[in-house]
Amino acid sequence: MKPFVSIAEPHEDIMRERLPLDVFAANLWSVHMGDAPAEYGDPEVFFRKTYMTRGLRNIMDIVGDRLEGKGGDPVIQLQTPFGGGKTHTLISLYHRAGEIGARTVVLAGDALDAGETTLWAEMERQLRGEVRELSGMTAPGMDKIKRLLEENQPVLILIDELLEYTVKASGVTVGESTLAGQLLAFMQELSQAASALERVALVVTLPSSSLEHYDEAAEKMFHQLIKILGRTEKIFTPVEDDEIYSVIRTRLFKRIDESAAAEVIEAFIEKAESEGILPEGIDAAEYREVFRKSYPFQPEVIDVLYERWGSFPEFQRTRGVLRLLAMVVNQLRSSNIPVIRLSDFPLESGNLKREFLRFTGSNFESIIASDITSPDAGARIIDDKLKGYEPYRIGTRIATSIFLYSFSGGGTRNGATIRDIKMACLEPEIPMSIIDEALNSMIERLFYIHRQVDLYYFSGEANLNSIVLRKKENIKDEDVREEERRLLGEITGKKIFSVYIWPSSTSDVPDDMKLKLVIPGNAEECSSFLEYKGENPRVYRNTMIFLVEDDAHRHQLVDHIKTRLAWMAVESDRQLSLTDEQKREVKDKIKALTEENREKIRNLYRIVLVPSSRSGLERLDLGMPTYGADIKVDYEIKSKLMEEDKLLESMEPVIIERRYLEGDYIETGRILKSLYTTPGAMRITSPEVLADAIRRGVKKGIFGLGVLDGEPQCTHLGEDCTVSLKPPEIIVNPELCERCPPDTIEVNVSELEKLAREEKTTREILEEYTEKYREKGCEPEKVEEKLRETIAEGVRAGRFRVDGRELPEFTPDEKLQPLEGDVDATDGEGPIREIELEFSTSLDNMFDIIKIKKAINEDFIKLDAVAEIRIVASDGEMNEEKYGKILETFEQLGIQLKKSIRR
Repeated sequence: MKPFVSIAEPHEDIMRERLPLDVFAANLWSVHMGDAPAEYGDPEVFFRKTYMTRGLRNIMDIVGDRLEGKGGDPVIQLQTPFGGGKTHTLISLYHRAGEIGARTVVLAGDALDAGETTLWAEMERQLRGEVRELSGMTAPGMDKIKRLLEENQPVLILIDELLEYTVKASGVTVGESTLAGQLLAFMQELSQAASALERVALVVTLPSSSLEHYDEAAEKMFHQLIKILGRTEKIFTPVEDDEIYSVIRTRLFKRIDESAAAEVIEAFIEKAESEGILPEGIDAAEYREVFRKSYPFQPEVIDVLYERWGSFPEFQRTRGVLRLLAMVVNQLRSSNIPVIRLSDFPLESGNLKREFLRFTGSNFESIIASDITSPDAGARIIDDKLKGYEPYRIGTRIATSIFLYSFSGGGTRNGATIRDIKMACLEPEIPMSIIDEALNSMIERLFYIHRQVDLYYFSGEANLNSIVLRKKENIKDEDVREEERRLLGEITGKKIFSVYIWPSSTSDVPDDMKLKLVIPGNAEECSSFLEYKGENPRVYRNTMIFLVEDDAHRHQLVDHIKTRLAWMAVESDRQLSLTDEQKREVKDKIKALTEENREKIRNLYRIVLVPSSRSGLERLDLGMPTYGADIKVDYEIKSKLMEEDKLLESMEPVIIERRYLEGDYIETGRILKSLYTTPGAMRITSPEVLADAIRRGVKKGIFGLGVLDGEPQCTHLGEDCTVSLKPPEIIVNPELCERCPPDTIEVNVSELEKLAREEKTTREILEEYTEKYREKGCEPEKVEEKLRETIAEGVRAGRFRVDGRELPEFTPDEKLQPLEGDVDATDGEGPIREIELEFSTSLDNMFDIIKIKKAINEDFIKLDAVAEIRIVASDGEMNEEKYGKILETFEQLGIQLKKSIRR
């Protein structure tokens, strides 16, 4: 769409780089004296830039008829609000009188000095060129006045600001009276004289509101003048409300392309209709007609200025609106906007801002800056936050619109509805839902914006955001530090580690076998805590785990803490007069910030340092916290350490045997101490982890358990035992222990059944097993005992019998006799007593195989299931460190690799 300046072409004076604002200060006396700007002093220029309203045309016709002797009202009193067009009307009459050859008398109450000049003397001077009959401070009689006017007919007498002159005259003493009293007498005689002559017209202006009268005495004089003039006056209103659009367009613009304007208007109305934001109570056709009259201004622009700002007693209504809009057009003359909205007002412009500050009060200069116009204003920040919409300056435009809706002289609810704001910021190219998003941010960020029910407005009183900001600025660093420590205490439990938050010295952290979570005040202190306890070297270094800051998140935590403490300070400040709605807002804000405590503190404290054999302290990152999860950080640290194989809840006995049992024995207490003292060694959650691993290792016969009594003595091997981890307890090389522990000898019922089919004697079977286990150091008695138990089990299971007996005698001719039937299948009668399955399958089926094993285990006491697994991986790469961790995992599981090939 075209820029508005190419559709509505402003007058030359409006387009100047320096706008001459004095052209909007209409002054009848300056016109009379010949030193007014051409816009007022030159009749041709004046009428070209003046829209002939119904009231102005009517009064000019009446006065013209009167001066031409065609009748008409002799005395006209003009009463309009301040700036409502009185002076403009007098200038129009002044130029009209000149066109018809009438004599004109101009008596300007704001220009004449009552102590030096009387109105009657000035009237005679202007008509006769000298003062002959109407001199002195006493009002002349009616005959003299009538003779003067009759000699100079046709005569137009224009008296502007009569009340102001009357007030000044009240201070001039005339005998026992005042000049004001004489003036009242003169006005009565002048109005009567004008009425008695056919071609004399008297036009007097008076303010329409008592608020413009100076004091009680002035109020009394005003009513006396009204009473005097009221006998003969006619009151006219120069500008009706519905004519203000035409007055503005005619004064500011010399040409408007109505066709191009209609295209722009249609685009905006279509958008407003589609968004459902047309002004309430008006349809599109009505709004289109009003928009056509107001273009290039959106109708709301003129309505807000004329109705709201124009209601200020000091606001020169028509003249004031013209002056403001001239400034706006001048400032926007180089912009590409197709229509001028309230949101387009450049409040950063000094002249324009000063015009508004005259009515809002100078305190709003800093408010406008802090919330709207300064580089770091809240509205500017929102401009940048709305990614993709930055060129539209949505935050600034919303704030500007709300500011202009926020003031009036009374009688109107100050503030803008969402509908008002969306219309003021209407853009055919963007969705208006973006306004809702921006408004929510503005309530949070701007200091002087308020929301009350459905209205948004600016106020000189800071909102909660500003109060919180001031409270925030007063929060001390030590308060932040104390709160940070409290939050650390909340997120760390004490069930897994002994926790030490910001210890003041290394002596504050004990040197023992308990796992410790140390949160130093400074990450650089970790090495000192690791190396020393007080002045002594630290022994149990592998028990030290450190939680330190990720510096990138310190600012966020500090800001969060200050913000929360500030809102809490607002809640506890009894001197603040908060509304119920604000009190609810404070409580809700504190609750929301409290819910963020864990996330903010955990975002900062996320780096875990653990002792390492290679690099002193190894760094692990806990990552971002899970949203909404209330998990203590010590549980997170434990999980991370276990995930990275830095902390074990269980150990495989084979690892103990391989790493610590290099000779015949080693003290269990030394192993425990090594785990806790050697940085980078296996880190266990408690001594019980080691004790349990030793118990299992002894039961499996991987090593024995004994005592050191001068010489190592083995007391347990292949059986359950109790482990103390205290001297003189040792683990022992199994070669030093009793040979052939109970679980060493294995005799299988199926194997015996096969031997029975081969017609082996019990003596032959015994000899085979005795020879087999002699190499393993097992005594023949133990072999015979195990064999006797297994044969008895097979007989009870109905698999075979021993020459009709249940127990063998192991005589040379005694045989095992197989029972009839296939041992691998049943004939469908009776229960299945033994199952033996062999198969090969993919690892993908292992889950189902485990389910099968569990199903079999439900019916059989003894179950031996062994998987032979082969893993072959190719078409990729793996680093040495990861491969080493995989091999270490096999060790921890007690799995001995039959083959390990890497290329």
